[in-house]
Amino acid sequence: MFKILKAQELADNIFLMEVEAPRVAKACQPGQFVIVRTDDEGERIPLTICDYDREKGTVTIVFQIVGAGTVMMAALKAGDSFRDFVGPLGCASEFVTEEMAELKKKRILFVAGGVGTAPVYPQVKWLHEQGIAADVIVGAKNKELLILEQEMAAVAGNLYVTTDDGSYGRSGMVTDTIKELVQKDGREYDVVVAIGPMIMMKFVCRLTKELGLPTIVSLNPIMVDGTGMCGACRVTVGDQVKFACVDGPEFDGHLVDFDEAMKRQQLYKTAEGKAFLKAKEGDSHHGGGGNC
Repeated sequence: MFKILKAQELADNIFLMEVEAPRVAKACQPGQFVIVRTDDEGERIPLTICDYDREKGTVTIVFQIVGAGTVMMAALKAGDSFRDFVGPLGCASEFVTEEMAELKKKRILFVAGGVGTAPVYPQVKWLHEQGIAADVIVGAKNKELLILEQEMAAVAGNLYVTTDDGSYGRSGMVTDTIKELVQKDGREYDVVVAIGPMIMMKFVCRLTKELGLPTIVSLNPIMVDGTGMCGACRVTVGDQVKFACVDGPEFDGHLVDFDEAMKRQQLYKTAEGKAFLKAKEGDSHHGGGGNC
């Protein structure tokens, strides 16, 4: 059992939990994820890691209520426990394995949308600990849905907050702020990292391709089983078939077929859709076989 040390509602239907999981905390890196289960009958839920403390042996997760499994999770309080807390899974951010001298030369922009702010935070924090100040854009539909602003401000080089309705920070989409920083303010970036809803990442990549900015995205929103066995996160990247949970979750955003991925995401929510994908994809539907 994995004890919950802290349970907090960050915003409407968005929750943060700090979980006692020493072995996971010892091994995890920014960009990876865990699979949690509330009890023996509970749904397996993949969640990207928001933070970790190796000394305390804790891992922090953030999730949004989207179905029965997350409703059950939201009801848990400090002192309760998860039945399963498996990880770390997936590949760490490529920054972790880069030559430090080269990494410190890079100008990096992170773009976080909604709950995507949670997996962006550990990457920005890790860079901050290496003495690298990355710029960060955090977007939300409105002020009430904005999360981790203070935490992000403490580790970002420059933090730009934007809301779709203009209720807080800059008004408009995250793409508007990217345009302003690059085209109006003359900011130069070597790489952009975008994490958030699929539709947000699609339009960020469309813009950054026009601007000539290499872009990394995290396809954690399409993961279901988290082991490559269900085939839900099967995605085309360039001319190759990948599985987000074992080959990613991070990929070259300019090579991801977002339209295909979003269509699969909708189809996989129904039994009919699952049967259709299995028939269409044959043997490639099950199993990931990715190498990290």
